[in-house]
Amino acid sequence: MNASPACPCGSGSSLNECCGHFHSGTAAPSALLLMRSRYSAYVLGQIDYLIATTLPAQQAQLDRQSISDWSLSSTWLGLEVESNEVLGGQPEHAFVTFNVRWHDNTGEHSHRERSAFVQVGEKWYFIDPTIELKAGRNDPCPCSSGQKFKKCCAPFI
Repeated sequence: MNASPACPCGSGSSLNECCGHFHSGTAAPSALLLMRSRYSAYVLGQIDYLIATTLPAQQAQLDRQSISDWSLSSTWLGLEVESNEVLGGQPEHAFVTFNVRWHDNTGEHSHRERSAFVQVGEKWYFIDPTIELKAGRNDPCPCSSGQKFKKCCAPFI
């Protein structure tokens, strides 16, 4: 029987005990765990997971090929979580600040980011700041909360 490899997110747990069950369909119960599982998905080339865990209103605008190219052409060197801010509200929002390191054909890189997340129903989603949410301030929020965009996700973009 093969033991599960260590989880790429750096938790110290095995992949099966950590991010692997999120990749298999279990919803991550927090923004922090979703962010860690997204990093692991980049390491493992799980592009479908990365797309599925982005806010549904943004998914069609994602560049699947660019995500795949970056994921598969990089050697992932580590993830360091700096902070996790759960902001509450309806729907619940959170920020996770992290630093990720990778190596590619141009050298070694580091990227620090403060990512925004929203919980829709029982699922957390990454709000991609590079994808425009096509909503005016008074339009319904693209996260389907039923609130106006300006009162829901607009402050997190």
